Amino acid sequence: MKIATCMQLPLFLCLFPFISLASQLNTNHQEILNCLVTNSTSLSEVTYAPTNSSYTSILEFSIINLRFAKPETPKPLVIVTPREESQIQTVIHCCQKHEIQMRIRGAGHDFEGLSFVSHVPFVLLDMINLRHIDVDPVAATATIQSGATAGEVYYAVAQKSKTLGFMGPTFATVGVTGFIGSGGYGNLRRKYGLAADNVIDARIMDANGNILDRESMGEDLFWAIRGGGPSSFGVILSWKLKLVSVPETVTTFTVKRTIEQNVTEIVHRWQTIAPNLPRDAEIRVNAYPTKDVSNSRPGDDTTVVIEFVGTYLGTIDKLVPMMQERFPELNLVKEDCSEVSYTQSALDFPLNLPKRPPEVLLERSAFKLPMKIKSGHVTSPMSKEGLQGMWDMVLKFPYGTYIVLTSFGGRMDEISESAIPYPHRPGVLYMVFLRVRTSEDTTAPFTWIRSFYSYLAPYVVSPRTAFASSVDLDLGVNNQSGVTSYTQASKWGKVYFKNNFDRLVHIKSKVDPNNFFRHEQSIPPL
Repeated sequence: MKIATCMQLPLFLCLFPFISLASQLNTNHQEILNCLVTNSTSLSEVTYAPTNSSYTSILEFSIINLRFAKPETPKPLVIVTPREESQIQTVIHCCQKHEIQMRIRGAGHDFEGLSFVSHVPFVLLDMINLRHIDVDPVAATATIQSGATAGEVYYAVAQKSKTLGFMGPTFATVGVTGFIGSGGYGNLRRKYGLAADNVIDARIMDANGNILDRESMGEDLFWAIRGGGPSSFGVILSWKLKLVSVPETVTTFTVKRTIEQNVTEIVHRWQTIAPNLPRDAEIRVNAYPTKDVSNSRPGDDTTVVIEFVGTYLGTIDKLVPMMQERFPELNLVKEDCSEVSYTQSALDFPLNLPKRPPEVLLERSAFKLPMKIKSGHVTSPMSKEGLQGMWDMVLKFPYGTYIVLTSFGGRMDEISESAIPYPHRPGVLYMVFLRVRTSEDTTAPFTWIRSFYSYLAPYVVSPRTAFASSVDLDLGVNNQSGVTSYTQASKWGKVYFKNNFDRLVHIKSKVDPNNFFRHEQSIPPL
């Protein structure tokens, strides 16, 4: 069996002896299967051992980061795809009885594979079958089971109303629970805040198999699961969200420039203009390498494309004059814009598919590639020299690299850092997201992204921060024995949650003192 290098595997797999697939499957394999089937006869229909012909397809279907779809990646002893909540209670009982870890997977957009990979024997609880959505257009609410994707919610809301919106992500295949559980920022962040800000109730199953709603779980736990990583505290069964008002016509736009077209000056202006635009407007910046067909730089046919991609809750004839007044450097014109419904904008923004039928939102298959990611936050505008240095970093490694700068401001400035666990609020101009495509036969992508991360140090918040959804095990990991010191976990916990990490630890100590729900970056008990 080929053994991967530490650069090719997540950091936590390099900290412990490598456990082969064969030894995993032999460890308590039959015991856990017997327990599941004995305690719930219906589980036999939704339990998949490695000998089952569907095991591999079920495991790989929801893996988005192909770094974790390799033969040598540790696999679960069994996969359970429950159709009833009582089946989850049995899985929890059997895992505790046989001291087996349980990982919980939604849609698989976990960048470090924490929801479906472990270095110790584990059971995978895959929530894919629990994805019912109930939309109440009169009350303007949606009750969503935890296995649903954002696209399924967008679609369900659109069937009931043209003027209600789900505050979802820009990628429709993202799982709702992972999205909300880490805060949940999308195109409406500047208008309404985060998805987690608009949760009005939730149902969760604790380590004892009890099902709790907001009233019975208490406000502390309800606070924790809305941005603090819900898999640290239990199994989310469903969310109840407040839907928000959107117009029937939404405008999306994309303006492309290259670094030869004075784009550094435009991005420099964007840093302070975008966070202060009217709340109906938002603009992100995407940067990536491409071939320069103009051959404007002799001897080098690679350049960096900068995309200004935005959404406006209104029509083109209102957007363009406003942008010409507020951001004339961008030179936005009508030809750059498309008028669509809010639901169609969920297709147009990330996928450039405004003319595809909305049923595309129901497709759970996603764009997959092996990748490594990092993130950070900017509170003071980067200098032009700093921005130029970013483009130079891209040109140093023009192989599947991608940068996204996401503007904040608006409603995000008005919500305190402690309102929910997600703390990156007042004063943040934008978030930086770095992604690189990785390769099995070289460590260069990992070296490049870590070098880029170091380059950004003078320009981002200090002490450094990161978005919890952009999981990065370089920041630190827990001991998987179940015993992790507060000091050890603070290395990554303070980066994601700042001072909110302390409250999360205290809540974890109350609701799951034995640390049943754990992974390499789960909230530990004291």
